[in-house]
This record gives sequence, structure tokens and C-alpha cells, in this order.
Amino acid sequence: MSIERHIRTRLYIALSALALLLGAVIGQVAMVHWTEGTALREQGERQARTWDEIPALRGRILDRDGRTLAVNIVRYDLAVDPTISGFAERQDEFFETLSDLTGVPEARYRTRVRNRSSRAYVRLRRGLTESQHAALRALEIPGLIMDPQMARRYNYDTIAAHVLGSVNTDGQGQAGLELHYEDVLRGTEGRQRMRRDRYRTLKADVGGAVTEPLHGESLVLTLDLVLQSIAEEELRRGLEETGARWGSVIAMNPHTGGLLALANGPTYDPNRPGRYEAEDRRNRALTDRLEPGSTFKLVAAAAVVEQDLVQLADTIDTGDGWTMVGRWTVRDTRAHGRIPFSEVLAHSSNVGMSKAVEGLEPGLLYQYARNLGFGQPTGIDLPGEVSGRLPRPDAWSATTKSALSRGYEVDVTPLQVLTAYAALANGGLLVQPYLVAERRDITNRVVWEARQDSIRRAFTTETAQALRPAFEEAVLTGSATAAQVKGLRIAGKTGTARKVEDGRYGNRHRASFVGLFPAEAPEVVLMVMLDEPRQSEYGGLVAAPVFQRIAHQWARLIPEVARHLDGAQPPPSPEVVADAVSMPSVVGQPAVVAERTLRRAGHTLHWWSDAGGLAAQVETQHPAPGTPLLTPTAVRLQTEAMASDTTAIMPDVRGLSARDAQAWMSSLGVALRIRGRGRVHTQSVAPGAPLPRELTVRCE
Repeated sequence: MSIERHIRTRLYIALSALALLLGAVIGQVAMVHWTEGTALREQGERQARTWDEIPALRGRILDRDGRTLAVNIVRYDLAVDPTISGFAERQDEFFETLSDLTGVPEARYRTRVRNRSSRAYVRLRRGLTESQHAALRALEIPGLIMDPQMARRYNYDTIAAHVLGSVNTDGQGQAGLELHYEDVLRGTEGRQRMRRDRYRTLKADVGGAVTEPLHGESLVLTLDLVLQSIAEEELRRGLEETGARWGSVIAMNPHTGGLLALANGPTYDPNRPGRYEAEDRRNRALTDRLEPGSTFKLVAAAAVVEQDLVQLADTIDTGDGWTMVGRWTVRDTRAHGRIPFSEVLAHSSNVGMSKAVEGLEPGLLYQYARNLGFGQPTGIDLPGEVSGRLPRPDAWSATTKSALSRGYEVDVTPLQVLTAYAALANGGLLVQPYLVAERRDITNRVVWEARQDSIRRAFTTETAQALRPAFEEAVLTGSATAAQVKGLRIAGKTGTARKVEDGRYGNRHRASFVGLFPAEAPEVVLMVMLDEPRQSEYGGLVAAPVFQRIAHQWARLIPEVARHLDGAQPPPSPEVVADAVSMPSVVGQPAVVAERTLRRAGHTLHWWSDAGGLAAQVETQHPAPGTPLLTPTAVRLQTEAMASDTTAIMPDVRGLSARDAQAWMSSLGVALRIRGRGRVHTQSVAPGAPLPRELTVRCE
């Protein structure tokens, strides 16, 4: 009995303790509920809610007539979850197709999946195109994750590459205008309130706060796509003909400073900048310092004429074509004897220029060079510009004045030379070069406009008017006769400069020509620079012909110039210029089809590469598809052996002749059924779909 009572006592004590503990817990819960419940609920709400970014659209880049040069497009990032049921069974098919589409070996993708750090997620590829995305989606393989991303597309490939620049995989500007105007183009991201459920899945918080993104502004340039395309094509041709290492072409409206064209060669494709060497991506027109040679004679000529030391009609004895300056011999290409100062400029006499500056104070020559913008950046709205080098008079040697008068012992950029000659063209005003004329918001409303203003007066209008005829004579009878354009008056100056090699002047040269037209009322200043031309060292023989071909084609495209042509006809309207000849796209086509397409349009062909012969596909074309041309031109094509990715996706054969469609489908192993005659109007399988075994087309 006593044992049972003892057990009951202990049980009673345990139950009482448990009841007290339960009461304490309930009391604590009640106290927390009444004293801290609101704060804890708010904390839980905060933990369940988060923010999701709403991306801002990057602004477009347009030429001066509104043609889109850079635009946003959709690309896809590919990842996989290998743990999803069904992926393992079809992974061989997946890896094979992905390798075919991208050209990357299967083994690389398999290794990335095998060595993944996350069990259920591995990213395999960024930037898949719409057609690649469609081909993978059509496989319906479990576990594929394809996230759409905004990417940058440069519509005309290499055209204006050094102006536009490029972006990285995150869409941030890396060069050119894309970098300089990064803050303007990128905009500001918005955000939206999201809710995370107990499975940690994010869902939109209905009624939650939303901050709309501020989309980036678009840039409207001073460049003209047609003029730029002509400049690039002729520069490329000039590099091939002369064997030069590189070259630059720059053109400016001398009254406003707006650039009409800026080209460097070799160039690159900003859609794929990583495939090119850093040297090809350099904007040499404003990043390379060089001794200019005789184009710098404008500085000395302006100084001696304006200071009334020498007049254009004054005679200067150049002797037998050589003279001594200190212990150095200054030479001309040939003896000119006694000639007026105007011919010293026209024939680019080094001896005559050295004698002309003998009585000029060093400080005055330095000041004129500074006034014309040398030794300082021009301030153009592009990154990477250098200031060059202009030594101060207190650092000059006994030969510096003579050397400067001929363009030596000074480092300049091609853009600085162009800007100095713009002052000769506009009556003595130094203008600041620029590329962006307007900025527009997402609604196309102009929110900023460039102001046209000069930096300072470099020399008087009278000096400019006195000098221009001498520079025109250089084209008519002097060192630049190869720059002549029938019916158009041109003034200009050649430049030939020895390059320094191992601390001394060697046998390599830079050749240049800078000209303004029409000479009687200049509207365009255009410079051509070629580095180490092998055909000839003289600017009048290698750079002037490039200038001539560009100016000849531009003359009727620029209304302000066209009305000065002898027997001028009204220039074509912008619509006619844009639509006269639109470069057809042959990218992705078999070479045999591309060749017939281009020849029917009147174009001639040159091949960068003909890998695979006529059965290969066209990988790259220049001019780029859609480039507006006034006349048929030489088209450069690069091909590659027909890759298996072209057999995975249905191409677009609409617009082709039945014969060309048949040739293309045969190369892909597709049976073609043709209904009707003429050109293909419709096709039974849409472009971008998986390639069928049989295709029916209707021709009209």
C-alpha cells in the first residue's frame, strides 16, 4: 500500500510539474503575442518579401538620318539541371546538338556538367541566338533552362566599329560611344516588390510597390551611314593596294565640328570583339601619336603670313633642293630654285619652309601651334584620346624651329591635324569635334542637343583666305594632283614623315593627305593617314588617291557640296540614297547561292576565305547586309565549311529563285517540292524550325 501511495505521489508531482510547465509556455506565448506579436509579424513579412529588379532598356545609337546602328535584341543564357528525370537518358542527343549549334566540342560541355559546383544547376552557354534557342527548345529535353537576356546588336557589323565601340556580356560599355556615354545609354533599373512562399518560390506581390525603370537615352550621331560605308570601303582598298600596316580616315564639317565619318583599318566586328586583336580595336585616329610631316606646315604658314614676315607672292630661294640647319641637312624631293612662297606650300618645299621661319620668334610659332589645338586633346566625345606632344620654346634646340615648320619634333594625332585644317576651311576658328548631335528619350523626344560653338580664333579670316589658294594649287599643280576630282575644287596638303626606329629616323614612313572641298566655300575637311605604305612613301601618291575616291563619291551625296560641282545636278534625296541599292544579305547561304544573288544585283565578289568551296556557307560579308549603296560595289565574303548547325535549322529561302532554293536544300539533304514558277513566295516549314526531310515552296 505504501508503494502504491508513493507511486501516486510521484505521478501527481510529475503531472503537476508538467501542468505548470505547460501553463508557463502558454503564458509566455500569450505574453509574446500581446507584447511582441506585431513586431514579429512585421519581421516575418519582411523576410517573406523581397525586391526584383526590372531592367532598363539600353538606348539605341542612330546615324544622322535615323538609321539604327546599335540596338537591343534578345539572347538566351543556357543552363541545365542534370538531376531532372529524363535528362540523363537524352544527354547524348543534347550535347551533340549543342556542339553542332555552337561549334564547341561536346567534351567541353560534358566536363562542365560533370565538374559542376551546384548539384542542380550549371550554366553552359551565354548569348544563344533566336534560331539556336528554337532548335534546342524543339528537342524538348527535360532539365534545360533558357533565360532570355537583352543583348547588343550592331546592325552593320564592322561599319563605324571604332565609333560605336562595344559592350561586355553584362551589357556595360567597353569602348567607343558605348563607354563614353555609358551613364546616358544604360538608364536606371526599376524594381518590383516580390513575395517568397514557404517553398522559397518568388511570386509578384499583388498590390506591392513598383518603381518603373528609367530607360536609357538614344544617341543620334553626326555620322552618315552611307558616307561612313564609302570611307571604310575605300580605306580598306587603299590598305590593300599600298600594303600599309594600318590607316585612318576622318572627315568633319568645319563649321560645326560634327564628324561625318571616322574609320580605322584594320577594323573589327563589335558583335564579336573578343575574336580580334587589341591592335584592331584601337581607335588610332585619336589614340596614336605621330610626327605629321608636311601637313604641319599649315602652322608655320599661318604664323609667317599673319605676322607679315612673308607674303604668298614673296620669292624664296630654295637653291638646289638642300640647305644646312645647324649640323643637319634639310632636303627637298627635287630642286625648285627661286619660287614664290605660295609654291613653297604647293610643292611642299622643306628648304623653303625652313627659310621662311628664320625670322619668326620661337614663342610665336609655339603659340600658333597651340592655338590650332596641338599639344592638347580636342575634347571629342570618345574615350582614349591623347594630347600629343608640343615642346615649349625653353626646351627647343637650335634645329627645333626648322623641324617644327616641317612637322618634326612634334607628336600629333590624325584628329588634331583634321581639326587644324577645319580652321583653314572655316576662316580661322578652332572648333571642337563631336559625334553626338542629339540625345532622345524612350518616346523619341529630344532631351539634349549639341551646341555649335568655336573654342577660339586660331588666326584671322584674312589669313585663311590668303592661304587657301596656295593649298588649292598643291592639288592643281603641286604634290597632290592625285587628289583631283573632276568638277570639284579641292585644297589640301600632303604629308610624308620618316618614322623613328631605335632612336633614329629610319626608312619607314607615314603618308597622309588632308583636303577641304569645295575650295571656294569648304563644307568638308577629310584626312587620310597610312602607316608604312610599301607602294610608295609619299602622301601624294598613296594617301591622295584614297582621298580622291572618297571625295568623288561623296560630292553628289552632300547637298552643300553638290551645288558647287561643275554642271551639277540636284543631289539625290535621302530616300533615294537609302533605297537606291540595298545590300542583300547572303550570310548563312551556300557560296554558290550567295554568288548568284550578288552578281544578279550587279555586285562583284572578293573572297576573304573560300573554305569548303561553293558548298560552304557564307559566314561574313562586307558591306554588311542592309548597307545602303548608290551603286553596286565589290563585296567581300568569308566562308566556312558547312557546319552541322546549318543542318539543324530551317533557313529562309523566300525571295530566292527556285534554282537557288533547290541548290541550298540539296546541300542540306532536304527534298524540295516546287509549286509554281519564279521566286519563292512561301515555304511549308517556317525559318528557324528544325530542318525537315522534305520542303514544299510556292513560287510566284
